Amino acid sequence: MHRVAVLLLPPVVGFDAAIAPLMFGEAADGQGRPLYEVTVCGLDADPVTSTGGFGIVPTAGAEALATADTVVVPGTHFESARRDGILTPAARAAFDSIRPGTRMVSICTGAFVLAAAGLLDGRRATTHWKFAGDLRRLHPRVVVDENVLFVDDGDVLTSAGLAAGIDLCLHVIRSDHGVQIANAVARHCVVPPWREGGQAQFIDRHLPVQDDASTAATRAWAAAHLHEDLTVERLARHAHTSLRTFNRRFREETGQAPGTWIRQRRVDLARELLESGDLSVDEVARRAGLGTGGNLRHQLRQGLGVSPSGYRKVFQGT
Repeated sequence: MHRVAVLLLPPVVGFDAAIAPLMFGEAADGQGRPLYEVTVCGLDADPVTSTGGFGIVPTAGAEALATADTVVVPGTHFESARRDGILTPAARAAFDSIRPGTRMVSICTGAFVLAAAGLLDGRRATTHWKFAGDLRRLHPRVVVDENVLFVDDGDVLTSAGLAAGIDLCLHVIRSDHGVQIANAVARHCVVPPWREGGQAQFIDRHLPVQDDASTAATRAWAAAHLHEDLTVERLARHAHTSLRTFNRRFREETGQAPGTWIRQRRVDLARELLESGDLSVDEVARRAGLGTGGNLRHQLRQGLGVSPSGYRKVFQGT
């Protein structure tokens, strides 16, 4: 079983601390068997103070890091990392015990800890937009991008603040075990199953959009009709609004153009169909609204670097 160690450094952000144990702990296969063994640890086994005014009692000390396959560092106000850009001797020893090749993940200001450990040098990374300038100042070798929800740089992944940690954990689960399992976790947690990592951390709105003017109903309808011809004009008609108004509202609510959003939903559906059945590539493409098998191959190679048959082998073992 894949072992996940969640390292709490005081004072930890209470919200962030709960994300990884919940998301990875909920991931299970079709028989209900857990897919991750999650351990919440500290530098020692003492309670860890949180920004929420409560203490969290870890189930292990730093020794849990030495056997982890993935280490998650939630947001923290850990002073040496946040103020000085360095680790305390105890924290440095803890990171030195982590095996080479272990996947490293940070949520929010946990990126300051990874940077202080030297794990982000020369890499693209993100953190909460409010503190991106501090991260850039303390670690000029890190390529800080505060305009995205999360960054997947292979064996090191970083997320923006707070709820973006949910998006990153779902992305990891999706990468490890496929769309169906990630979607099941999202349903349990009552959160959107997919927000692209490149989506903006926040969207400025000069005027609030009223509920009856939202594009949410049209988005839900489109997600159920991905096999059909979904032009922006058709979406605007469904929303009973002008094309210009629809485009503006759609971008305000999702941070994306309608065409980009539709394409991502179609690829998501195609992945699910490849994972769960033995339909031909052409039939998967048709049902997902991608037209031809050639287009599906192009989309998967561009987005994931793998062919449909290769993707199916990964998740079906065939």
